Amino acid sequence: MSAVRLRRDEIIDNPALRGRELCRAHSAVLDQWLGTLFRDIVTDGSGVALVAVGGYGRGELSPGSDIDVLLLHEPKYPIDRIAEKLWYPVWDEGLKLGHSVRTPKQALDLAADDLETATALLHCRLVSGDWALASGLADEARAQWRSGASRYLPELADRTRERHEEMGEVAFLLEPDLKNARGGLRDVHALRWAEVAEPLFGDQSSAAMDRAYGVLVAARAEVHRLGGPVTNILRLDRQDEVAARLDYVDADALMADVAGAARSIAWTSDATWHRLRRSHRGRRLRAPKAREVSPGVILEDRIIRLDRRSSVHDDPLMLLRLAVAAATHHAFIERATLDRLVEEAPPLPDPWPLEARGLLADLLLTGDPAISVIEALDQMGLFVRVIPEWEPCRSRPQRNAYHTFTVDRHLCESAARAATLADHVDRPDLLVLGALFHDIGKGYPGDHTEVGMVLVDTIARRMGFEEDEVDLLVDMVKLHLLLPDVATRRDLDDDRTIRTVAEQVRSVDTLELLGALTEADSVATGPAAWSEWKAGLVDTLIDRVAHVLRGGDLGEVVEGDFPSAEQLEMLARGKRVIEGHGDTLTIVTEDRPGLFNRVAGVLALNGADVFSASAYSEAGMGIEVYRVGAAHGAEPAWDRILADVERAIDAKLAIDARLAERQETYGRRSAATARPLAPSITVDNDASAVATVVEVSCPDRIGVLYHITKVFHEFDLDIVSAKVQTLMHDVVDTFYLRDRHGDKIADPELLSELERGLLFALDQ
Repeated sequence: MSAVRLRRDEIIDNPALRGRELCRAHSAVLDQWLGTLFRDIVTDGSGVALVAVGGYGRGELSPGSDIDVLLLHEPKYPIDRIAEKLWYPVWDEGLKLGHSVRTPKQALDLAADDLETATALLHCRLVSGDWALASGLADEARAQWRSGASRYLPELADRTRERHEEMGEVAFLLEPDLKNARGGLRDVHALRWAEVAEPLFGDQSSAAMDRAYGVLVAARAEVHRLGGPVTNILRLDRQDEVAARLDYVDADALMADVAGAARSIAWTSDATWHRLRRSHRGRRLRAPKAREVSPGVILEDRIIRLDRRSSVHDDPLMLLRLAVAAATHHAFIERATLDRLVEEAPPLPDPWPLEARGLLADLLLTGDPAISVIEALDQMGLFVRVIPEWEPCRSRPQRNAYHTFTVDRHLCESAARAATLADHVDRPDLLVLGALFHDIGKGYPGDHTEVGMVLVDTIARRMGFEEDEVDLLVDMVKLHLLLPDVATRRDLDDDRTIRTVAEQVRSVDTLELLGALTEADSVATGPAAWSEWKAGLVDTLIDRVAHVLRGGDLGEVVEGDFPSAEQLEMLARGKRVIEGHGDTLTIVTEDRPGLFNRVAGVLALNGADVFSASAYSEAGMGIEVYRVGAAHGAEPAWDRILADVERAIDAKLAIDARLAERQETYGRRSAATARPLAPSITVDNDASAVATVVEVSCPDRIGVLYHITKVFHEFDLDIVSAKVQTLMHDVVDTFYLRDRHGDKIADPELLSELERGLLFALDQ
C-alpha cells in the first residue's frame, strides 16, 4: 500500500507528465492501488464490484480531484464489512473520497430522479470485482439516460445556463474557474452527456472541442499540482508558474490559449444547446415556417442558413448579409452555412463598395446580438477575412482587474454599447466602427494608440471612406482617452483645461463621437471604469468644450463653481464649520498648513475614499470641500468622521500611529493585477495658468492620499484642488499646487526634491 502511494506521488511530481496524460496516469495508479486493496478484502469477487464514476470513471483524475467510487453489490450481499474495510485505508492515505454503496437497482432508481447521479453513472468503469455486475449497470444507465432524454436534457440545459450566470466566462475572467464557468470543462462534460442520448458533432467539431478541452485540462492539473487549497480557479498569482510548467512563453500566452479554448467550447456549447432545444421542441410543436429575410438568406426557427440554390462564389457581400440577418433576428448561423462560407466566400473588393460598409455598420448597430454573430464568424476564421488586422487581437488577454474582457471581446462590447448611443450622434456608423477599432492597436507591439491610428487609417481607406471620414475615425482612435483622462485628472474650472481640449478635438462632430465612445468604452471595460461621478465630469467637460467650439465665450462656461456665494458667506462669518451630508464634506476653519493632509488621514482611518477636493482661503479663513465615498456605496459614517476631523484640526489625533495600526490590521489592498502600477510622478506647469499640476500614480494602499499630501505639507505647498481616482487596485491622483507665495512651483531643484519625497513616501 505504501509503495503504491509513493508511486502516486512520483506521478504527480513528474514534470514530464502533463494534462490528460497526467490525469490518465493518476487514474491508473489509483486503479492499481484500489484494486489491490479491494482484492485483499474481497476473496470472492462475484456479486460485488468497485466501480469508478464521474471524472475518475472517465480516467481523467486531476491531482486534486475527489476519487468518486461506487461499491456495487447484489441485494443480499454482506456489504457492510467490506465497505468499512475499504474506505478507512483510503482516508488514512489522505485521499479525498466520494463514495456510495448501492445495488444496481438503487443506483438506477436514484439516477431516474437525480441528474448528478445519472450523469455520474454515464462514466461507470470497473476497477475490480464482478465485471458482469459493473458492465450491466453501465449499459442500463446509458439506456435509461437515452429513454429519459426528453426529461434529462432540458434540465441539463437549464443547469448549464444557471451555472454560466453564476460563474461568468472562462475567456473573460481575470481569474477563471476552469471547470464551472462558461466555456469550461463542465460544458464539455455536459455536451458529452447529451451526445450519449443523440449524435451531436461531426468529426471536425469534435476534434476542435477536444483540442480546446485539452488546454483547460492541462491548466487545471497544474493548478492542482501547485498545492494549497484545491481549487479550479486559475488565480492571478499562479498564472506565471502554470505558464512556465506548461512551456508557454509567459502568462499572457497561457491566458490567450485558455481564452481561445474557452471561446471555442462556449460557442460550440451555445449552438448545440440551441439545436437540441429546437429539435425537442419540434417534436412537440410545429416549427415556424422558413422564410427569406435577405436575398438567398433563409430564417427558420432562429436558424439562419443559405438558400441551397444560392451561389456564394459570385457574391462577396453574402457573408455580411448573413451576419446582419442573424444579428437582426437574434439567430444562430447554421454550421453547414458557415462551412460553405469558409470554402466558397470570395474576398471583399478593395476598396469596399458602399453597401459593404453599410452592412458592417448595420451589424454593429444591432448591439448585443452582433457579439455572438461576430464570435461565430471568428470561430470559423471568417471575421479576419473581413478585417485582417483583427487577428492579433483574438483572445488577447488584458491581465488586470480594471479590464473585464480580452481585447477582441472588449472591442465587440464597446461597439455594442455604442449602438445604444447611436441617436446621440449624427454619424452612428462612424460611432460603432470607431468603437470596434479604438483599441485594435493593443494586438500589436508599441503604443496601442499610435499603432491603432495607422491601422485604422488603412482599414478605413480599404473600406472606401472619404478623406474626412477617415480623419474622423483616426481621431476617434487618437483621442479615445482624452475626455475621461481630462475629466478625472484636470480642473474643469480652469479655462486652460477647456481650451486645450477644444484645440485637440477641433469640431463638435468629433466631440459628440468621442463623448459617446467614452461612455461605450468605459462601460465595456468593467465596473470600475464608469460611474455617475465620472459620467458627470465627462458631461461637464463636453458641455464646456462644445460651447467653445460653437463660438461661445470661454468665460460663460468656466466661471468656477467653487467657492459658491453660500460658501463665501460661511468664510466671511469666520466661524469653524465641519459638515458632512450625502457624499460631501465641508470644512471651514482658520487657514493653516497641512489641513488637507489631516483630513485625508481621518478619512483613511474611517475607510472613506476621496474622489475630489477643492480649497480656498481668504482673510485668514480657509474652506475645503471634499467629495467622499464609502465602501459598497454606503453613506460615510459622518458622526465618527466629523468628530475625528475636529480632533485632527486641533492636533489631538495620532493620525500616523492610528494609520499604522489600521495598516497592520487590514494590510495592503491586494493588488489583483498582472502588472502592478509602478509609482510615477508627472509634473506639468503648462496645464494650468495658476497652479502646478502634479500627477501621482501608484498601487493603492490604506492612507496613500495621506502620505502623498504629507509630503506637500513638508514643502509648504498649498493644494488648490485635487482629483483622486482609484482604479481597482491602483490610484491616479492629480493635485493643483502653489508654493507659499501663491505662485506656481518653478524652482527645478524644489520639483526634483518634491519628486524624491513623493517616491519615498509611496515606497513605505
